[in-house]
Amino acid sequence: MIGAYHALAVTLYYRGDFESARQYAMRGIQIWRSGGVQSPVEQLTAPAVSCLFYASLCEWYFGEIVSCDATMAEAISLAKELNDMHALTVALWSAAILAHFKSDPAEGERFASNLIELATRQNIAQFLAGGEVLRGWARSASGDTAQGIAWIEHGIENWRSTGAILPWHIISP
Repeated sequence: MIGAYHALAVTLYYRGDFESARQYAMRGIQIWRSGGVQSPVEQLTAPAVSCLFYASLCEWYFGEIVSCDATMAEAISLAKELNDMHALTVALWSAAILAHFKSDPAEGERFASNLIELATRQNIAQFLAGGEVLRGWARSASGDTAQGIAWIEHGIENWRSTGAILPWHIISP
């Protein structure tokens, strides 16, 4: 059920139905918090971690900044606790995007740097490239426009080389 709620939360989030996405993410989190839940299938990213970071992003859309920061911190903490490096990579990516949404370049730089380091160690090219774009935004927003643009251009080039389409929300919430 956690995986199903995660799938619904992701789908609804990207459709722009943030209220429904948050509701499904919270249902997944409630099941996970009830304890003793084991997934019968191996998943790329732990669904509980995904539910947490999508819930956090939805909270931002509703102006619940303190809550969204706490929920994102919980997602990162859980990914570390589970030793799930892919989940941690996606949680750091989501945290860097959240920093972008909040117009917080210092936080964005910190999460992007952590993301770049982890994606490099884990050889996850798409998230490495995404971290480069987000680091570029943070540098540009902090006043180092030339270096920021260079990071963004390099990140976009690397992202495209993975065959993936650059997601719309990396540029604008």
